[in-house]
Amino acid sequence: MAALRWPGLLLAAMMLLTAPVRAHDIPIDAVVRMFVKPQGQVLRVLVRMPLKSTTEDMEYPRRERDFVDLAKVEPFLRDAAEVALLNSLDVYEDGRVLPKPRIASVRMSLESDPSFYDYNSALAHVLGPPLPDSETLYWEQGVLDVLFEYPIRSERSYFSLHAAFNRLALHEVTTVQFLAPGGVSRALELEGDAGLVHLDPSWFHAAGRFVIMGFNHILDGTDHLLFLLCLVIPYRQVRPLIPIITAFTVAHSITLIASTYHYVPDVLWFPPLIETLIAMSIFYMALENIVVQRPSHRWIITFCFGLVHGFGFSFGLQQSLQFAGSHLLTSLLSFNVGVELGQLLVLCLFVPALNLLFRYVMPERMGIIIISAIVAHQAWHWMVERFAVLERFPRPSITAAGVRSALGWLSAAVVMAALLWLTSIAIKGWTGSEQQETPKSY
Repeated sequence: MAALRWPGLLLAAMMLLTAPVRAHDIPIDAVVRMFVKPQGQVLRVLVRMPLKSTTEDMEYPRRERDFVDLAKVEPFLRDAAEVALLNSLDVYEDGRVLPKPRIASVRMSLESDPSFYDYNSALAHVLGPPLPDSETLYWEQGVLDVLFEYPIRSERSYFSLHAAFNRLALHEVTTVQFLAPGGVSRALELEGDAGLVHLDPSWFHAAGRFVIMGFNHILDGTDHLLFLLCLVIPYRQVRPLIPIITAFTVAHSITLIASTYHYVPDVLWFPPLIETLIAMSIFYMALENIVVQRPSHRWIITFCFGLVHGFGFSFGLQQSLQFAGSHLLTSLLSFNVGVELGQLLVLCLFVPALNLLFRYVMPERMGIIIISAIVAHQAWHWMVERFAVLERFPRPSITAAGVRSALGWLSAAVVMAALLWLTSIAIKGWTGSEQQETPKSY
């Protein structure tokens, strides 16, 4: 009997291992919609979220064929609002976290319900009658609408929130519309856990956030880092680098601000064109380091390439401008400050590292050629890849608006060229007078 028992136990174990496991599948996408409005001593927060994101944590009343029992569902909706929303949502007034709010109302709605397209209709819907008990729908087919009410000191306070709803789906997006007193409305789109977000930021909050963004943008941008490396390699001293870095800073600031205020072509082929030109700028700088032992007037070509890199900075900044509030120019200048701080850090690392390399490891000229060749190789591959992307877009058609825009940019280019020429003459005169005043020693 024992000999027969073991095959039976083995067969049962195999059946258990191969049986289908029922588990909650995390949704791929989820969108949470929020309206935030301070009014008097109350901050109202309206939220709509898909109920399919709460199936793992919640049980719900059912009737025949697993339809939701709408007559008994309200307590379960309140539990879902507590577990899925409130446990992942912190709201602040003037930097002070607010206590847990009152759940003023909950509703289970159809996914096709259009009420959450504006605040007034969403509020009327949540406070209105629930779905009739005769409605037939599954839990995963519905959405949860909630009205939270937070006690606040003043509707004129600065409000911020931290919505960590990234557990609701693999890719979760929260749209927030903040309705400030006086009728000003600000819209935000947050992906996953976006951290602390100021709904109507002061200039100080906006400036601090964008300084950090600019600093991180330089450190995360491999192409910008390689461009800076090519600038530094032939000089590796502070004084000759000052006009070069200044030219790059002024140039990318011009095009960054122009792009933010929509003075650039709003066409699909423009971003891949700029990315291709950035790769070309790196390739040119690396090639010049190889061919020319001591490049002269590098600040001029750096200024021209800085205009291109400014457009590249603007592409990475577009999605983040929603956090600027009413302080757009302050945020742009702060982003530039962050970029410059990042560049200074990079220069402080590159310059001594290169000096040590050329002093103890290899001769200077050989090292410049080897490093520049490696950078040129990488930039060439970027050029080829990005140009292949650019070729997928149809050639731009000539229109009157396009001609006017091109003439405007051509006029700006002529003015910039004239300024560069005058600046070059002034620098030559300044350096020449310095040399004349310096006494010769024999």
